[in-house]
Amino acid sequence: MQTSLTPLNSKLPRVGTTIFTIMSALAAEKGAVNLGQGFPDFDCDPTLLDAVNNAMRAGHNQYPPMAGILPLRLAIAQKIHTLYQCDYDPVTEITVTAGGTQGVLTAVLCCVHPGDEVIVIEPAYDCYVPAIELAGGKPVLVQMEIGANGYFVPWEKVAASVTPKTRLIMVNSPHNPTGSVLLEADIQQLASIVRDTQIMILSDEVYEHMVYDDCRHESICRYPELAERAFVVSSFGKTYHVTGWKVGFVAAPAMLSAEFRRVHQFNVFTVNTPVQHGLTTYMTDPTPYLDLAPFYQHKRDLFREGLAHTRFKLLPSSGTYFQCVDYSAISDLSEADFCTWLTTEIGVAAIPISAFYQEARESGIVRFCFAKKDQTLRSALQRLATL
Repeated sequence: MQTSLTPLNSKLPRVGTTIFTIMSALAAEKGAVNLGQGFPDFDCDPTLLDAVNNAMRAGHNQYPPMAGILPLRLAIAQKIHTLYQCDYDPVTEITVTAGGTQGVLTAVLCCVHPGDEVIVIEPAYDCYVPAIELAGGKPVLVQMEIGANGYFVPWEKVAASVTPKTRLIMVNSPHNPTGSVLLEADIQQLASIVRDTQIMILSDEVYEHMVYDDCRHESICRYPELAERAFVVSSFGKTYHVTGWKVGFVAAPAMLSAEFRRVHQFNVFTVNTPVQHGLTTYMTDPTPYLDLAPFYQHKRDLFREGLAHTRFKLLPSSGTYFQCVDYSAISDLSEADFCTWLTTEIGVAAIPISAFYQEARESGIVRFCFAKKDQTLRSALQRLATL
């Protein structure tokens, strides 16, 4: 089809097809085990499906309230109180979103204005910087470093990046893609940076229930001086193995939530009605999310044990369902080329960590996803054993 329109001046000129789409397509083409894109290859609890089906058949199929149905927001508030001893008003301070990504985008759009600076800690999930640029803000990038205990945030560099224009600091724990988690000492350093400022925090906590080795998730909600200035983002899709449902929530103080909802109502307006009702019913039992850490730790340990027999160097995986490995003893290819080779020749797909940086940054590290059936992981490990 031909058009006489002048080509658009893209608002996101550097954004192309995501690495997740590219690697998943290559994995399908080559018949590879897809440990690249972060989603389970197993089904969710049938009880949850029944709850959603029952909601549909009960007639819950029209628009719900803009902020989400109140019973679900009540359940979310109760869960946060129980886990983190933080009290949010379900009427004014919790909003149901179309997944975590929409929560991130809406939070950025509601508080970042043209010229504002936003500190982003890299490697970072790929939606952060585009959201800032769409809002007219300027991403200020601070790179994580790698030590004996894996990736960590150099808080002195974060502090040095703060200027009078800093509007927002974005943090993510448990961290995608590195599998690292913020500890209490990290939270205290973040608090010291924003104390006596007007800087807000966006805390991406979509993997909140996947923290291992008897550690606890240090939610921003646990810390009142941070919670009062933060948008806290979480995801039902990650927690309940239903990433395709795209339902999450954002908790924030009333003043921030009011602004969030101004954008939310014109962004998606509201979120899938029967799923909200089904989730409300399902959340009456906390067991599924309380058992999530041991469930995934088993898979992590199975996968790490198998990888230990290869030439990969394993980095710590303290949270999420991702495992990063250093492949420098295997190949000197770039990360993207190594992932292509691994998918094509070995039959296992991974994601290059360089894809999570705005500027090319090669560390010889790739990311695997272990949110898979045990048999899928064993199949991948059998292929990787040749390395």
